[in-house]
Amino acid sequence: MTELVDERLGGVRVLLKRDDLIHPEMPGNKWRKLKYNIEPAREVGTMLTFGGAYSNHLRATAAVGRYAGFATIGVVRGEEHLPLNPSLAYAVSQGMRLTYLDRSAYRLKTSAAVIDGLGCEFGEFYLIPEGGSNTAAVFGCAEVPGEINEPFDVIYCAVGTGGTLAGVAAGLRPGQTAVGVSVLKAPLEDDVVALQRAAYGGRTGSWRLENDYHFGGYAKRTPALAAFVDDFEARHGLRLDPVYEAKMMYALFDQVRRFATGTTIIALIN
Repeated sequence: MTELVDERLGGVRVLLKRDDLIHPEMPGNKWRKLKYNIEPAREVGTMLTFGGAYSNHLRATAAVGRYAGFATIGVVRGEEHLPLNPSLAYAVSQGMRLTYLDRSAYRLKTSAAVIDGLGCEFGEFYLIPEGGSNTAAVFGCAEVPGEINEPFDVIYCAVGTGGTLAGVAAGLRPGQTAVGVSVLKAPLEDDVVALQRAAYGGRTGSWRLENDYHFGGYAKRTPALAAFVDDFEARHGLRLDPVYEAKMMYALFDQVRRFATGTTIIALIN
């Protein structure tokens, strides 16, 4: 845990939980989401999942497959482009087999027609959704609060597919709250509730979503966000990922005056 020393925080204490340091190839919530999916994938022998051409989830899935000893298939959004970019080249180096769906077909990736077609092409596989958020992923992310030895009141995390927030909120102790900062324009509350319902039978834990810090949508950024990233690195020596953690941390600093003096906030860095 790293405490931020920053005059803008006033009387609020902010601690960073550096989940990005869990493993260089499977950092943060990527590992937590995959952790409890490993054994069922081993039983089948192959894990198949989806992602964009620069997906960190595909990278992590490929690495997990290599370490755990099962095959991996990555279904990539869009057309194949050679040479492969560094993310996909890394996935292939870990043994992942790549296949591609054009954008119209990719939008139907959860349909029976697409899944059945992939089954005909590749045989039996254990399916992981894009981003890795399923019931097993929620259970993995629910372990986060229990690892924090410092007493805290609030935990902030970035939200893309909802699995991290669903799990973190479920793992909270009474009196603690999770704040999820959406990096997408699309509303995600129903997704988080659905994940918690599948894992625990219904909405659980104290949590809320902040939907006004997406800066234009997924992977979008503005000069204000870029300046924040540069300033944070200059002050604290940490370069925030602009897709996820920068938006989460921007929201935290923007909202810090809402909290009473003496509040302790955890910022989850994945």
